[in-house]
Amino acid sequence: MSTLKRPIVTEKATGLNEKGRYTFEVERTANKVQIKKDIETLYGVTVTDINTMRTIGKVKSKFTKGGSISGRRAHGKKAIVTVKEGDVIDFYGNL
Repeated sequence: MSTLKRPIVTEKATGLNEKGRYTFEVERTANKVQIKKDIETLYGVTVTDINTMRTIGKVKSKFTKGGSISGRRAHGKKAIVTVKEGDVIDFYGNL
């Protein structure tokens, strides 16, 4: 089972791609060793560094006829992966 959920493609994350850093959403239970192994096998690159961070779900609320409903988005985890100089991960290759 892969620990990677999806790549994060935002303006800020795309700016890091030029420096050889790629951002992924990963499982909350994943550790750096598992993330490195999955990225190296899936994309065929050499990983030199990994930074992980846990994200807290945003509180959301809406008002309906029956009153207000509030809840929270799911918590998550992100990994910023640095690959060896010269290696590239192409997210748009199969489009």
